Amino acid sequence: MTDITRTLEILDKLVGFPTVSRDSNLDLIDWVQNLLQTAGFDVTRIWSPDRTKAGLFARIGPGVDGGVCLSAHTDVVPVDGQVWTRPPFQLTDEGDRVYGRGTTDMKGFLASALALAERARKTPLSAPLSLSISYDEEIGCVGIRQMMPDLKQLIGKPRLVIVGEPTSMQVATGHKGKTALKGTCHGQAGHSALAPQFVNAVHVAADFVHQIRQLQDQLAAGPHDDAYSIPYSTVHIGKITGGRALNIVPDSTQLDMEFRHLAQTPAQDIQREIEAVAHQVSRAYPSVTPITVETINAYPGLNIDPSDKCVAWADTLASHFGRTKVPFGTEAGFFAELGLKTVVIGPGDMASDGHKPDEGLSKTELRACDAMMDNILVS
Repeated sequence: MTDITRTLEILDKLVGFPTVSRDSNLDLIDWVQNLLQTAGFDVTRIWSPDRTKAGLFARIGPGVDGGVCLSAHTDVVPVDGQVWTRPPFQLTDEGDRVYGRGTTDMKGFLASALALAERARKTPLSAPLSLSISYDEEIGCVGIRQMMPDLKQLIGKPRLVIVGEPTSMQVATGHKGKTALKGTCHGQAGHSALAPQFVNAVHVAADFVHQIRQLQDQLAAGPHDDAYSIPYSTVHIGKITGGRALNIVPDSTQLDMEFRHLAQTPAQDIQREIEAVAHQVSRAYPSVTPITVETINAYPGLNIDPSDKCVAWADTLASHFGRTKVPFGTEAGFFAELGLKTVVIGPGDMASDGHKPDEGLSKTELRACDAMMDNILVS
C-alpha cells in the first residue's frame, strides 16, 4: 500500500492556509517556494498585477523539454454561509477520509505533487519534472491567464501536462469552455403613476431573457457530445439587477450571464447569437439605447483526441481508472492553446465534495494519486 504520510503532512499545512480567492495566497506561496527550492528545483515566482498574489513555476531534471508538468491552483472558494461540522481551515483526519476546505479542490493533488517534488531530489531523472502553481482559478481562471506570458517563456515542451482537478483519478480528455457576459438593458426613468408613458428597462430585460431561453432550446437541438451529463452547449442568466424604487420606472437593468460551449461550437458563434438576440429585442424599443453585451471573462475548453498516444500514456500513469470528460472548467485549455498535450487527472469527486461544507477526500484516492506520482518519477 502506498505510504501517504508525507502527502498528508503537506496537505495539513496547505489546508491551514485560508487561501480564499478574495484574499492573498502569499503565505502559502512562500512556504511552497521554500519547499521546492529545498528540494532542488529552479523556482520562478510570477506575481499578480497588483502583487497581492503570486504563482510559481518550478523545474528539476535535465533540459526543458519532455517529461511531465503538474498544474495546480492554490485558491479555494469561501466558506461563508456554509454550515461546517469540522474546522474548514484545519485538516481533520477521520479513518479513510480527511476533511478541510480545498482537500478535493485541489490541495490534495498539490500536496501529492509537492511530496513527489521532495522524492525527485533523490532520484536520477531521465526527463524534467515541472510544476505550475497558480492563483485565482476559482473566479474564472484569472490567475493562469495573467501568468501565461511568463509561462510561455518558461514551460518548454513537456510531453504531458496534468491538471490535477478532481476526476476520481480518471483521465479527463475534455471540458467545455466558458464566457461570462454582462448585458445591460436601457429604459426611461419616470413616475410609476405614468408608467405606460415610459420604457421600463425591466420589461426590456424580460423580453431579452425570453429570447435567450429560446436560444437555449436551439443549442440543445444542436451539436452534442454524450460524454457530458449535459451533452450540448448552454446559456445561463444567473443574476438580474434593476430598478431604484417601486415608484420609479427603471431606466437600467443588468444581467449577469454565461455560456458554456462544446469544442465543436466555437465561443464566437454563440456570442454572435446572443448579440443578435440583443439587437432583435432592441429594435422593439427604438426610443432608448440598444441592449449592450460586454465580455467579462472567458476561458477555453479542452478537447484532446482520445486516440492520442499521450492519453494512453496518461492512462498508464494513472493506473487505468478509466476516462471521462468533466462538466466544470479547468486551466487545461490554456496549456492546450500552447500546443501542449494536456489532460485532467486528480483525486476526489467534484459532485460530492467540491465547494461544499465539510469538503473531504478519500485517502484511497490520495494513495492512487501518490501512486501516479511514483509512476511519473520512474517514467
